[in-house]
Amino acid sequence: MAVTTNLTWWQKKILQNHFGEKRLSLLYKASVHTFSRHHLLGRCSNQGPTITVIYGDNCVTGVYVQESYQEQEEISSVIIFALKETKILEYKIRSYDSLLFGSQFMSRNDDFCINLHNQKLSIPSDVRKKLRLPQDHISIQECEVFRCEDLLDERNIKKIIELRNCLLSDLKAYKPYGDLIQEIRILLLGPTGAGKSSFFNSVKSIYQGYVTHQALVGTDTAGISQKYRTYSIREKKDGNALPFILCDSMGLGENEGGLCMNDIVNILKGHIPDRYENNSLKPITSNHPNYIDSPLLKDRIHCVAFVFDANSIEHLSEEMVAKIKRTRREVIKCGVMHIALLTHVDTMNLITKGDLIDIYRCMPVKIKLNQVNRKLGFALSDILVVSNYTSEWSLDPVKDVLILSALRQMLWTADDFLEDLPLQ
Repeated sequence: MAVTTNLTWWQKKILQNHFGEKRLSLLYKASVHTFSRHHLLGRCSNQGPTITVIYGDNCVTGVYVQESYQEQEEISSVIIFALKETKILEYKIRSYDSLLFGSQFMSRNDDFCINLHNQKLSIPSDVRKKLRLPQDHISIQECEVFRCEDLLDERNIKKIIELRNCLLSDLKAYKPYGDLIQEIRILLLGPTGAGKSSFFNSVKSIYQGYVTHQALVGTDTAGISQKYRTYSIREKKDGNALPFILCDSMGLGENEGGLCMNDIVNILKGHIPDRYENNSLKPITSNHPNYIDSPLLKDRIHCVAFVFDANSIEHLSEEMVAKIKRTRREVIKCGVMHIALLTHVDTMNLITKGDLIDIYRCMPVKIKLNQVNRKLGFALSDILVVSNYTSEWSLDPVKDVLILSALRQMLWTADDFLEDLPLQ
C-alpha cells in the first residue's frame, strides 16, 4: 500500500510555493518506517534538497535543507519553519554539524534538536518566538521527509514540448466527422471580459510562433468586441488554413444588455455574416441586407464554448446566471454541443506556472469546476481550463499545451454534433 503524507493539499501547496515551486516526493514517514536515525538516513541520504515536516500536538513545523543529508559532512543553508494556515514563518541558521540525525538532529550549540527516538522537538526561545510556536518542547506525533525537485526542470520541459508538438500535429491532421464540412466553427460566448477574444489571440499566437493580438481585448465593462467576427487561422510555415474557425461575439450583458438572444440563435443557425455589428436593442432580421437566408451546414456553429473568468464564477449575478442558463437552453434547442472554458486559472490563489502541467488535480481548480457544475449546470467532464496570453511577450509551452488541449476537445465536441445530424 502506498505511503501517503499527513499534509493537506493546501499545506503541501504552501510548502511547494514557498520553497520555489517544488515537487515533493515522500521519502520517509516515521510511523511507517519507525522513529529512528538509521531508517531515516537509509531512506533520505544523498537525495538532494529535502523538507522535514514535524507534526506536533497543535502545530506543524520543520526544516528545509538545501543540500543532501550526509552522515559525515556539515550542512549549510538550513531553514527552520512553521506552517501557519496560509503562510510560512521561517528562521534561517548557518549550518548543522555532520551528525544530522544522530540520536538527534542538532545544531552546533544543541539549541534546536529533533530527537526521533524520544519523539521530542526542542526549540530555543528566540526561534520559538519568531515562528510563533506554542512552547519550547513539542511532542512529535509524526515526522515526514520529502525530496524537493523543481517542477519545471529540463526533463519535464522537454516532455511538455513533445506533447505540444504532438497536439499541433493532431490538430493539423484533424478532419471533421464524415467529411461533411471542411472547417469546424466554434462560437465563443460568455460575459464581458471573460477572455473570449484573448482565447482566439492565444490560439493564433501559438500558430504564428509569437504573441499576437488581432482581436482587440480590454477591461471596458461594455466590452471591446461589438462585431461578430469569424477568424480563420493559418500556419506560419506553409500558410495553409487550419480545419477550424473561431467565432468571437459581443459579451453577454446583465438583463437585456450585451448580445441579445435572437442574435445568438441566428448566429448558431448561420444567418449572421462576419463583421455584423451587434446591437443589443435591435437584433438582426431577415430584412437586413446582409442576412444569410439559406445557410449551409458549413455556415452553422458546430460547437459553443461558454467562456468564464475562473476568478469570477462565484461573483456572477443572479441575472447573469439566468441569462447563461437561458442561452444554454437555446443552444441545446439548436442541437449544438457545448462546453465551458475557464480562463485566467494562472491568476488563482496558490496556482503557479508549474501547476499548469497537471492543473485538473489542483484543489482550487477542482473547487472552481464544482462551482461551475452546481451554479451553471455544466457537466464536470465538459469544463476545460486554460491560461490565455494576456500580458506576456513570449510563448510558453506549458500554456500552449493547455490551450491546444482545450481546442482539441472542442473539435471532438463538434464531431459529436456532426455525428448526431439527421441522415438527410
